[in-house]
Amino acid sequence: MEVQGKLIEKYKTSKINDSFRKREFVVEYVENPQYPELLKFDLIQDKCDLLEEFNVGDSLKVEFNLKGRKWTDPSGNDKYFNTLQAWRLSSVNAAVSDSGPAVTDSGPAAEAIGESFSEDDDLPF
Repeated sequence: MEVQGKLIEKYKTSKINDSFRKREFVVEYVENPQYPELLKFDLIQDKCDLLEEFNVGDSLKVEFNLKGRKWTDPSGNDKYFNTLQAWRLSSVNAAVSDSGPAVTDSGPAAEAIGESFSEDDDLPF
């Protein structure tokens, strides 16, 4: 998945343990100008360095995976968490970002439809 927006906040890299590090950042996503969304993303391991070339206020495209997990608290109650785990960041020209935000999902379903469908198919219905 991907989203375009403006970098609002970037945090320092946190060293969780000797072999794991994480960095968070916030992007303002404006699908509806009256109600902008502030989305917090995570970068992990070697991807933490991707944020170095960007400054607060920059327009960028974030490519990410949506992650979810379950956690059972000590009293036995199940809790569910979602994470937006970024894996690629790229700069967006101001002209492109002014044309509106974009969220896309380039998953396997879209590829399968594109490969199996053509305009000259003679469908029986």
